[in-house]
Amino acid sequence: MHAQWNYADIWEQIADRFGDAAALLHGSTTRTWHDLDRRADGIAAVLLESGLQRQDKVAQYCRNRPEYLESMLAAFKASFVPVNTNFRYGDEELEYLWTDSDTAAVVFDAEFTDTCDRLRKALPAVRAWIRVAQRGDDCPDWAIAYDDAASSAAVTHRTRAPWGRSGDDLNLLYTGGTTGMPKGVMWPQHDFFLMIEHQYGRNPPEEADLDKYLGRITKPGPRVLPGPPLMHGTACWFAMAALSAAGSVVTLTKPHFDAVELLDTVVDRQAKGVCIVGDPFAKPILAELDANPGRWDLGHVRLIMSSGAMLSRESKERLVRHAPGARVVDGLGSSESGSLGTAVTTSPGEAATARFRLGENVRVVDDSGEDVVPGSGTAGRLAVGGYLPLGYYGDPAKTASTFVTLADRRYVIAGDWATVDVDGTITLLGRGSGCINTAGEKVYPEEVEEVLKRAAGVRDAAVVGVPDERFGEAVVALVELEPDTTFDEAGLIVHSKSHLASYKAPKAVLHVKAIARHANGKMDYPAMKDEALSRVKRS
Repeated sequence: MHAQWNYADIWEQIADRFGDAAALLHGSTTRTWHDLDRRADGIAAVLLESGLQRQDKVAQYCRNRPEYLESMLAAFKASFVPVNTNFRYGDEELEYLWTDSDTAAVVFDAEFTDTCDRLRKALPAVRAWIRVAQRGDDCPDWAIAYDDAASSAAVTHRTRAPWGRSGDDLNLLYTGGTTGMPKGVMWPQHDFFLMIEHQYGRNPPEEADLDKYLGRITKPGPRVLPGPPLMHGTACWFAMAALSAAGSVVTLTKPHFDAVELLDTVVDRQAKGVCIVGDPFAKPILAELDANPGRWDLGHVRLIMSSGAMLSRESKERLVRHAPGARVVDGLGSSESGSLGTAVTTSPGEAATARFRLGENVRVVDDSGEDVVPGSGTAGRLAVGGYLPLGYYGDPAKTASTFVTLADRRYVIAGDWATVDVDGTITLLGRGSGCINTAGEKVYPEEVEEVLKRAAGVRDAAVVGVPDERFGEAVVALVELEPDTTFDEAGLIVHSKSHLASYKAPKAVLHVKAIARHANGKMDYPAMKDEALSRVKRS
């Protein structure tokens, strides 16, 4: 069997070559590649001493900070598996996640100490609780102080488990659970690494050759800033790609997204790449840039990557005006597939919304598994092949329904619907799980939302279906307005009908103070539907 890619092997080699270069930057803290490597060795050693076995799971229950990525590397070093953990989860959700994933160790921020203490009795399989805190803070006797563990390995010692490492070692990513309970997507590191590298155009060989791969890296790589929480794939995968290019990752210090902090940090740290999640991040950033002309010089920025939520045409055009040297890359993908396609904007006037170029391994298929005819207007489901995960952790039934074989080739069909134009570009319609069936027609919420967000004065929008005697479901929109904007329901309906077929236009538009979104910027559709149901019933 040919040599396979493993993140611990790659990042250790980068640390050997660029040990004095910055790897992780957070506020006033800078960790070099040597620091990252040494401290991860210490955490890995303590996990081994705690009795963890090959491919045991290590949860990161942290906000964005150096220890998040350090503990991921520690897990990779000893052939353990990271488990991303949403720090906004309540006790029951955390218990479900860590039980479902068979978590054996938890790395947690000090602010979550009480939560972990409450959960310990319900999670006897967790053999190590490692607490991240400022040095000198009291650590409870049931936990291990992170900094003590990180400094436990000798500088010259590399931690490696007796069972070694493999490209089959997993990188486990739990989805947000927007269509049910969170599910763990099992990516073998070899396939995951190749998927990410191809997404960034680096195209390493199928057979791992570290000398050849690293030989092309003659200096430390780019400095990047992931805006969303690292617990979500959009941010974490962006950071991992930068580290694999010998780059460095800048993390924000505030517990909630702050556009001013992001812009200040991008300039202060001279970050060349920034990761955001669609308009929920872009619009606050653009509002600050427009309100403070000349305050932030973004001429050094070369990449603005967005994924996870749609980035409107207007936002793309405004971003490239403020960062004229940057490519704005709007990515289409999922936890199960990686990148499906991209839309790249480098100058005003060329941006489009929800339109992507098909990737090399992407098809759009109908219910029988046949390719839809380009230009036919027929909606189909996105199917992606190439480098894929093994499936969902502990859920063979869901794996079988999502990962299918078409023409003797394996594909993942995660639920995104789209049409294909004659030139091969796709127009994303949305997730089938949120599809609204009204009078026998299918309406995809994202398509209507993007039209509403183009109306003057609309800051954000959500579209849901509510029960209706006549239509089965009625399309109802909820809109968040810019300050000092007058709500005009009839005008918004007319605006929608001028851009969409009449059956897609909302039957009612409701004004809300704010659109509910998760920390990663994705829509909280259940909350928005509850709001619509309560308001429509009252009206």
